[in-house]
Amino acid sequence: MKKNLFEYPLPALEEEMLAQGQTRYRARQLYEWIYVKRILSFEAMTDVSKAFRATLESDYCLDLPRIFRRQDASDGTLKLLLEMADGSKVETVLMRYDYGNVVCVSSEVGCNMGCAFCASGLLKKERGLQASEMVGEVYLMNQLLAEEGERVSHIVVMGTGEPFDNYDELMKFIRVMNEAKGFAIGARHITVSTCGLVDGIDKYGKEGLQINLAISLHAPSDEIRKKIMPIASRYDLKDLLAAVKRYEDAGGRRVTFEYILLKGVNDSLACADELSDLIRGTLAYVNLIPYNPVKEKPFERSPEKTVRAFADRLMKRGVNCTVRKEFGTDIDAACGQLRVKYERAKK
Repeated sequence: MKKNLFEYPLPALEEEMLAQGQTRYRARQLYEWIYVKRILSFEAMTDVSKAFRATLESDYCLDLPRIFRRQDASDGTLKLLLEMADGSKVETVLMRYDYGNVVCVSSEVGCNMGCAFCASGLLKKERGLQASEMVGEVYLMNQLLAEEGERVSHIVVMGTGEPFDNYDELMKFIRVMNEAKGFAIGARHITVSTCGLVDGIDKYGKEGLQINLAISLHAPSDEIRKKIMPIASRYDLKDLLAAVKRYEDAGGRRVTFEYILLKGVNDSLACADELSDLIRGTLAYVNLIPYNPVKEKPFERSPEKTVRAFADRLMKRGVNCTVRKEFGTDIDAACGQLRVKYERAKK
């Protein structure tokens, strides 16, 4: 089977080239062709010898996922349902902010975390994505943006799947994206979101990268969190906050706590007070997220006035917070919805 060059961070590709009797420089040449010049034909790589181009053609590939379905929202948001080589399908989303073009990347086919409010968990995990497949999500979006004279500037690994449940492939993907001689997306423009895998947070904090970390908290107490997030039965909030503190002490960047507001579940002022008490002493801030209703789930969106009151309460108690801007409300904005609809229709 041919090896997909999208799978290789630059140091790994240098080692691969050495094993082929080439120099480390050959890897840097390939990176420039693939990520800077965006050339996917080995034959077109004219500064590579003809003999080695033949080796590349026989032993390697630059395969991308196939765009299976595309949805364009009125606000410019673009959602793709991508098909992998084995027929697996995942979503990726492009969101256009004033500060740049952000791609939301899926890390797994399906998800086993089972969060009660989330569409992604409606389809259980089939497998983790390979680094080359995650790179493919971003590469395809970048190709589409290039047609408009733009490029991907930011990445959030917040699509389907728990990134730390696919840790090794995740880190390879991040290193490909962050490589200065390749895609060159700055560490501070990359965010990884976890639902709270403590061992993953500890491992991530030791990587020595200034990549952003977001934690899907969604509740101010273990009692509420266990009702909506099964992972809370494995790691309680005391363990999770201790991991956040270790991450900060290890030199990691400020953590973002993601908090989806669910009507009558976690959106009271008492919850806001509990939340501010819980995270006091950390460097974190809170990103409040209006809920995108999922037909198969019983939860409702908190009214706008409730969201504003919750945010005001946090601010008055010294917690920095923002309310996430909504994108793609007319194209199944909830994570996993496009794939869920396809799978349901197929049956």
